[in-house]
Amino acid sequence: MANNPASHIDQGVLRAVFEGTNTVDAPVLQCVHVKPIAGVQGGPERFRVVFSDVSNFVQSMLATEVSYHVHDGKLRRGVFVRLKVFQTKTVKDKNIIIVLDLEVLEELGECEKIGTPQPLESKADDVQPQSTTIHTGGFYGNNAPAVPQQQQQQQSLPARTNISSTAAHANIFPIEALNPYAHKWAIKARCTNKSAIKTWHNKGGDGKLFSVNLLDESGEIRATGFNLQCDTLYDVFQEGGVYYITSPCRVQLAKKQFTNLNNDYELMFERDTMVEKAEEQNGVPQIRFNFTSIGDLQSVEKDTTIDTIGILKEVGETSQIVSKTTSKPYDKRELTLVDNSNFSVRLTIWGAPAQSFDVQPESVIAFKGVKVSDFGGRSLSLLSSGSMTVDPDIDEAHKLKGWYDAQGRNDSFASHANMASMGAAGGRMDPVKSIVQVKEENLGMTEITDYFTTRATIIYIKQDGFAYPACLSADCNKKVIQIDDGQWRCEKCDRTHPKPEYRYIMLVNASDHTGQLWLSCFDDVGRSLIGMSADQLMELKENDEKASGDIFQEATCKMWMFKCRAKMDNFQEQQRVRYQVSGVSPLNYSVECGKLAEMIKMYDVQ
Repeated sequence: MANNPASHIDQGVLRAVFEGTNTVDAPVLQCVHVKPIAGVQGGPERFRVVFSDVSNFVQSMLATEVSYHVHDGKLRRGVFVRLKVFQTKTVKDKNIIIVLDLEVLEELGECEKIGTPQPLESKADDVQPQSTTIHTGGFYGNNAPAVPQQQQQQQSLPARTNISSTAAHANIFPIEALNPYAHKWAIKARCTNKSAIKTWHNKGGDGKLFSVNLLDESGEIRATGFNLQCDTLYDVFQEGGVYYITSPCRVQLAKKQFTNLNNDYELMFERDTMVEKAEEQNGVPQIRFNFTSIGDLQSVEKDTTIDTIGILKEVGETSQIVSKTTSKPYDKRELTLVDNSNFSVRLTIWGAPAQSFDVQPESVIAFKGVKVSDFGGRSLSLLSSGSMTVDPDIDEAHKLKGWYDAQGRNDSFASHANMASMGAAGGRMDPVKSIVQVKEENLGMTEITDYFTTRATIIYIKQDGFAYPACLSADCNKKVIQIDDGQWRCEKCDRTHPKPEYRYIMLVNASDHTGQLWLSCFDDVGRSLIGMSADQLMELKENDEKASGDIFQEATCKMWMFKCRAKMDNFQEQQRVRYQVSGVSPLNYSVECGKLAEMIKMYDVQ
């Protein structure tokens, strides 16, 4: 422990902070108590901490972003900390600090409570509001001048009066600190999403509502207005604008089925809630993303809401489906995204965005609020509360564009297709086997289907009959027969189409250091191996057979992880084992090297 640690504490700084005379940017204090706060079940754990400056002590609440200091065991009773970003507030004559960022000064060690600090209570007659954001970056706006309480009360009017009042939003809270027990608060936040007005008609009467997503530097929260508040506030909010929202405004537990935001609470506008557009529109983040890479979708649970970013590889045509529950038609459009995990995924957008979508392929798109489905292995769907940003000015987008221009444009991409049948679903992990193990263990020789994964290199692709003409009807994919020029007949659907959609049905010879296998690959796997659709390759073969041969040649001599199933099959009155590929993925060299290192350790004879 450092000699005389009390000399490092900024003694008396707490009173100066609350009286507005503080000159220390990042005060050093001692932690004298840490206690968890009872929160929402399943929500993030939060902590109350008491800090002392030797003369006084003040209760504090940690933002969840800095709770890791407690989980790591660094922030505990007796240690010394430097408050880097914090806010102050007064609740029922009690002074409270909300800590947004801090540093534990481990070099000062820890000791018993220094001195006999007294609680720092607010003065009953000191009612002038203070600007409470303390941060050199000014994330929550400029300091607001103090306004007498009488004037403040006179201006506590609803947003529709459009009265500008700096005092009404002087006590700015971070969104992270909002809870049902907070009173007389205001937030400064950006509207990142505004829903359309939704109406309903039932026995209880008619109604309508709208909602907005609000963002500041500490977090996000959803706010909803019903009926009168919907009429009053809907036109006030514009996406991208920054607003002051001032209580009274109800803070309640979030209904997770209606929101994709990571917050245990949500807001409900009341009659006297004040909403005012901020004159200063800067200092508040534009949008907050928490990206999941396309390659990591395999480990994401079905129905989870995520953010993702990718290169737009393909744009499908607009189609329409009819809802089974409401019988209403919905427009949809399917997009194909890829990223530097060398995986692709299909993402569906709905309604007006699907109709008006006009983004060029190879653009970077960031999606916020997409739902993960297990349809086709893994696919995504943009929620009505979600949003998409084309070519955003963020680091992730610049890195992705740089990768794609440098090498990604010519890469092959694996898909998550048929993941549910690959063995990864249901908790089963397919064993990794060499080709000689597959044969020696007689996989597929019994009535039970065997599943395995093998690491092998493609050495040959059979080009004859690599694709078949399939039906264009949704979820059919049966082979069609040409009955005349421009007429292709599907017996299953009993329909005739002007053209087919070609789908892969390839035989691939793959080899490792122990042997080789013939593998059957269908459409989604073929797309990953070849790097284009069967339709595109068939058209290329008809126009330039040499060019199509070059495509096949380029797909060889590449190593993949093949997820396979082995099953006995009858062919020309003979039984044989058929090895069907249900999914492929490029090698993760980091993981594979780790496995090799573990194998080498096994041979380390002492």
